[in-house]
Amino acid sequence: MKWLKWIGGVLGVIILILAVVPFFISLDDYIPTIEREVSARLKVPVTIGSLRAAGLPLPHVTVSGITVGKSQDIKVGKVTVTPDLWSLLDATRVIKSIEIDGLVLTQKAIDRIPEWIPPAAKPGQPSQPPAVRLETIKLDDAVIKLEKASFGPFDARLSLASDGSFESASIVTRDGQLKVLVKPGQSNYLIDASAKGWKLPVGPAIHFDELVATGVATAKGANFTDLRAKLYGGTVRGNMAVGWQKGLQLKGSAMVSQVEIAPLLKALDKPQNMSGRLSARPVFSANATNAEQVLDVLRLETPFGVQGGVLHGVDMRKAATSFVSQDGGKGGETRFDKLSGHLSIDRGTRRLTRLDIVSGSLSADGTVTISPQDELSGRINTSIKAVSVVAGSVPLNVSGTLDSPLLYPTGGTMAGAAAGTAVLGPGLGTALGARVGQWAENLFGKKEEEKK
Repeated sequence: MKWLKWIGGVLGVIILILAVVPFFISLDDYIPTIEREVSARLKVPVTIGSLRAAGLPLPHVTVSGITVGKSQDIKVGKVTVTPDLWSLLDATRVIKSIEIDGLVLTQKAIDRIPEWIPPAAKPGQPSQPPAVRLETIKLDDAVIKLEKASFGPFDARLSLASDGSFESASIVTRDGQLKVLVKPGQSNYLIDASAKGWKLPVGPAIHFDELVATGVATAKGANFTDLRAKLYGGTVRGNMAVGWQKGLQLKGSAMVSQVEIAPLLKALDKPQNMSGRLSARPVFSANATNAEQVLDVLRLETPFGVQGGVLHGVDMRKAATSFVSQDGGKGGETRFDKLSGHLSIDRGTRRLTRLDIVSGSLSADGTVTISPQDELSGRINTSIKAVSVVAGSVPLNVSGTLDSPLLYPTGGTMAGAAAGTAVLGPGLGTALGARVGQWAENLFGKKEEEKK
């Protein structure tokens, strides 16, 4: 079996040559030419740190230290290109794989990508075989840096068929929290995404315990027909269409069930002045320049209900019984069994209508408006079932801010309460005077409305 030893010896010599020879072949002399050619095509400066060739485990070329753009809009730690040597003499050269390690992509580069994509062939022109065909593209440890957020690090795999058509793509964050699979459909791409313990990389920092998204995408946008999430102790199911051709457009609806509202408000960067479990059926839309502006231009309509919660910073019971005080309800808290109503959001202004609050012997209804600067205005009508208070509604003005809300009786109520106290004394006189003041205020208020 000497011939086996000879073959083994020859293979050993070949492997040794493939492993050693590249160390004696310098390709750095080609770097200036490559930089000049690529810079001319992209119309931005391109620099390359080093260029090496190697023979093991397969013949390949490694390019390191790549930057694109004056402000390094794209940075790449290393690119490894493995060609199919047998195809080098064919009309179409085959690249078995391109492995990109340490990619950093900025918002500037993303904005310029459409300029770098070559135009499609004109209709009627004879099709030419591609000069180069890729089989696999691999990204390891990639990061996308947007203006105010970043996504990654993540790994990605892109597979192409023998004719160069797209077969599949996968994206997995390095912490394993997000997985996305994309496959081609008839005229779109099928998207199947799942996440665990994941936070939105852009927009509000909402944390999902679990998230599943299924839909289709095109070059203009995506339509997620099935969205399911578990977050803050509750669940959300819905659908959403996203467009990104000109800015960012959102449109959809959802069913929210038993979501803890306090951590949700924190994620939305709003004052945590309420706790309890939220249920709602929102319908929403937005047309923003970028993801960071979505909340500023959001339009939303929904009925809602919050159970077993607390309104922090205001004591409605104290405000309803302190007829002669301008700040009787300031501070403290209001515990409620149920709070329901209708929420309308339009470009930062939130309007709460048909409010209905039940808290033991206290009940209330009314309307409150919250400005984009979190300033409060409106009126709440309260009613307390107690022996010491005359039965009936006590109207309260709403003012202040979300951080420091203020409830106080209306002018007529306070004037009547002061007069009743002076004539009949505190207690019954105060309560009767307040009722007379409310009656007069409502009577003259109606006449003024009729004149208008």
